[in-house]
Amino acid sequence: MLSKLMDFLRACWQPSSDHYVHSGSAVAGRQDGLLWYTDTGQHLVGDFSMAVVQANNLLEDQSQLESGPLSLLEPGPYGTFVGVYDGHGGPETSRYINDHLFQHLKRFTSEQQSMSVDVIRKAYQATEEGFLSIVTKQWPINPQIAAVGSCCLVGVICGSTLYIANLGDSRAVLGRVVKATGEVLAIQLSSEHNVAIESVRKEMHSLHPDDSRIVVLKHNVWRVKGLIQVSRSIGDIYLKKAEFNREPLYVKFRLRDPFKMPILSSEPSISVHELQPEDQFVIFASDGMWEHLSNQDAVDIVQNHPRSGTARRLVKAALQEAAKKREMRYSDLKKIDRGVRRHFHDDITVIVLFLDSNLVSRASSLRGPSLSVRGGGVNLHAKTLAPFATPMELSSG
Repeated sequence: MLSKLMDFLRACWQPSSDHYVHSGSAVAGRQDGLLWYTDTGQHLVGDFSMAVVQANNLLEDQSQLESGPLSLLEPGPYGTFVGVYDGHGGPETSRYINDHLFQHLKRFTSEQQSMSVDVIRKAYQATEEGFLSIVTKQWPINPQIAAVGSCCLVGVICGSTLYIANLGDSRAVLGRVVKATGEVLAIQLSSEHNVAIESVRKEMHSLHPDDSRIVVLKHNVWRVKGLIQVSRSIGDIYLKKAEFNREPLYVKFRLRDPFKMPILSSEPSISVHELQPEDQFVIFASDGMWEHLSNQDAVDIVQNHPRSGTARRLVKAALQEAAKKREMRYSDLKKIDRGVRRHFHDDITVIVLFLDSNLVSRASSLRGPSLSVRGGGVNLHAKTLAPFATPMELSSG
């Protein structure tokens, strides 16, 4: 009886395709319980596949794919933009990025009349400053928003150039075919900022030489100040500006000693790659997937199956691994509802961009139809949306 009621409620809350797909696109996202997916669609230089599975009570992962103009001006550069925003402490920061980062990127591209590393860096900076202004305004009535943040992974294909920018621990992996053997190798394109990585811990110690406890091993997990695993993010203002690390912020987020310089950074790592004919596809995913699948495992799954449904297939493979780790059946894991599901795996977002070498080679002259897709989740009725994260939700991430 309860399961039938939940199915009915999910059907009522199912997001309409209009909410997620804009600009006259024929691609519509579908909802299947906690899974949202678009099995196949076309971006400027190839096909794409997209999937999101929700684990948190409120979906903290946000994502988007934009294909078409990368500028506000005509004639400006065309291309494809991908964003994966893995929030923590609540959904506010990742939602804010989803609404603002691409618009900032288009504005700076218009000003400079081209795509560049500088344009992407400025778009990140403007997004961080915009969210800081939100925190400043809301602090008197909603101080806990200072402890909400998000990782931010972006890919931009403009002409035959692929730009990868990252804050936090989401990841972009390229599948490249080896001509001699035909095998497809996994090449990680993004740099990660998680203090589980020794080089990131060393970076934190070098940036904060006077603080021996800048990184702490807590419950067998490395955390910055014993609080957070990532060293770079959008948001998390309580670890960037000391004026937001005080009452009435929850005690568990307040540091004993005041800090003079930001503890976390919002400076993205950006790399530039010239696409080659051997480059087959790029997988963009939040760490919810990568904690269960290796880079090569993910590339093999994409390479060895039909393109349609690729992202959904990767999500399923990650969930099967999560179930196996807990010695349970995948079919039983799928029955667990959001909120409780977070004890078994994180929100997972996957976007796979396939690269058609014929289209990439003439990408600078392509002017395809505009496409805008946003990854979905269980679309709660407005009255059920919390204005800010609860203490329990803030402790995750």
